[in-house]
Amino acid sequence: MIKRDFYLNQIIERMWDGNIKVITGIRRGGKSTLLFTLFKEYLLSTGVNENHIIEIELDKRKYYKFRDPIYLCDFVENILKKSKDEKYYLFIDEVQFTMKVKDLESEIEVSIYDMLNELKSYSNLDCYVTGSNSKMLSSDIATEFRGRSSQIKVYPLSFCEFYSYRSGVEREALDEYMLYGGMPGLIVEPTEERKRAYLKNLFYEIYIKDLVEHARVQRQDVLEELLDYLASSIGSLTNANKITGAINTKASIKISDDTISKYLKHMIDAFLISEARRYDVKGKRYFDYPNKYYYSDIGLRNVRLNYRQIDMGHIMENIIYNELIRRGYSVDVGVVEDRRRGNQKLKEIDFVVNDFDKKIYIQSALRMDEQEKKETELDSLKLTADFFKKIVIRNDIPTSFYDDEGILHCRLIDFLLNKIELF
Repeated sequence: MIKRDFYLNQIIERMWDGNIKVITGIRRGGKSTLLFTLFKEYLLSTGVNENHIIEIELDKRKYYKFRDPIYLCDFVENILKKSKDEKYYLFIDEVQFTMKVKDLESEIEVSIYDMLNELKSYSNLDCYVTGSNSKMLSSDIATEFRGRSSQIKVYPLSFCEFYSYRSGVEREALDEYMLYGGMPGLIVEPTEERKRAYLKNLFYEIYIKDLVEHARVQRQDVLEELLDYLASSIGSLTNANKITGAINTKASIKISDDTISKYLKHMIDAFLISEARRYDVKGKRYFDYPNKYYYSDIGLRNVRLNYRQIDMGHIMENIIYNELIRRGYSVDVGVVEDRRRGNQKLKEIDFVVNDFDKKIYIQSALRMDEQEKKETELDSLKLTADFFKKIVIRNDIPTSFYDDEGILHCRLIDFLLNKIELF
């Protein structure tokens, strides 16, 4: 069992704060294990009676009746009313499976939000829910839970978490991670064949089914073409119009920009992909498009393409992006204008990383063994002409160092194992 202390500590810090703790993230990313195993073990170790932990797993058949939020609420209230002086913990897994139902007395339609708000009023109950759909959860938390909730987003295993289990030679572990990613279920798969089968199964038995059934995606063929397109173009700027043209040409089908935009939104809501917007560093504004899209787990990206496009530069960029957002930073794609030599060009900085009022610029470079490549990577950083920290994360150096211009050349493994302080 991997001890995911990064997330566990966040839950512990929020105990009995009066809020509903909402744990979100991609399905099979470790949310349930975090709550129902790791946090439960913590509670038991502090003396909590196991009978005071109410566990409801809505994606399992034996709990289907609890998908009715009124039934769920009545069940929990009956327990609380019998022991008013004792504390209870409520765990609800995959809360997006609940239904909206009509209250028989008032004829008013109620949802899980209404019932959780009602349960929250009990001073002897601490509520925790997990969910794999940000449309139902993330965007609605502030309004539906009336500002009385806290969110913890769980990602697939970081390389640091993966290596804590895998150990061995760092380089070999990183090579494995860059190929198969960090979905927690992979840890127990003993062979490459089994790892690939596991990842393929996640796509067809979990993610695609969820999008078709719950997001009501009507064109599965278009959805799969979109998944392939994004997997092929990680690290590249694109927009709905460009994607539509590519899919229509390749698949000889007709689909609209609006449909592609909706499907992109569904995939982001399901935590399958993330969108990074372009930011004008000097103009201090966002562009409407194009943007970049990254897979939430690089193993899912690779298996989507059947391991045909193992472009280590783009894979490395995707992994760095995931690590930055996992640490809680706001991450954009930087754009800086170059007006030298009478030209007017836009140059790219891979990541503009924000931590409240602090900011750093990061370039991802698989290697910088040629002078032209070195100048290209460093030039965009220098063009910012400001005093924010500048970093090039590289996969071709034995140790991290600062160059004569104060730019940090950071070894990829040092960054991923958190050996380098960014801010």
